[in-house]
Amino acid sequence: MQHCSPEQLALAALREPLPSADAAHLAGCAACRAEVAALQRSVDALAVPALAAPTTQMTPPPRVWDAIAAATGVSASPASHPEPEAGPLATVTPLRPRRNRWIAAAAAAVLVGGVGGAVALTRDGGGQVVAATTLDPLDADESSGRAEVRDRDGVRSLEVDLDAPSPGDGYYEVWLLKPDVSGLVPLGVVHQGTNVVPLPDGLDLGDYPVVDVSVEPLDGDPSHSGVSVARGSLS
Repeated sequence: MQHCSPEQLALAALREPLPSADAAHLAGCAACRAEVAALQRSVDALAVPALAAPTTQMTPPPRVWDAIAAATGVSASPASHPEPEAGPLATVTPLRPRRNRWIAAAAAAVLVGGVGGAVALTRDGGGQVVAATTLDPLDADESSGRAEVRDRDGVRSLEVDLDAPSPGDGYYEVWLLKPDVSGLVPLGVVHQGTNVVPLPDGLDLGDYPVVDVSVEPLDGDPSHSGVSVARGSLS
């Protein structure tokens, strides 16, 4: 069986139309769909407003340079450079929309390392619902919703309908927890509305039945912030 080429998988992750033969193959191939879902995790990181919006340049804290020196054996620190004098403006040629999207995808791939993964924000509504739960607010928070595990041709995903206020300077992330909170699995970034998150292969939902939505700061730390806003147990 001839699978979709890497180029076609990348286009599908960017939600570009595919040739009819590739589109038909993708609709019936669980392996190719899983690859597209993994690629979309990087692309959709830009759907986090705080990550998508332009921002001013930030100076890394001193501990970053200390860690670099410890790892390389070279003592170094960032150099200070004077601001260049303003010169004549160069002529800017606009890029084609698809090229802009490729740049966005590349930028998202870098950002994913900082936020611990992103979610594929697509909804196909297909597959069989094998487990579901209501997401109830925690600590008088205003967030709530519903989560369903869907199985489509052996590929499982978690569909999260989230009703939540703006997370401010942070973002929402969904996790699967053990009932005693002794273990957790990060699934990705979610937003208000409907989100579809691919589930890791081989993950036993009997061991991790609790769906948890947390609000995370943009600090580059992939661990749980400890601030959960909604939670429910799959049944």
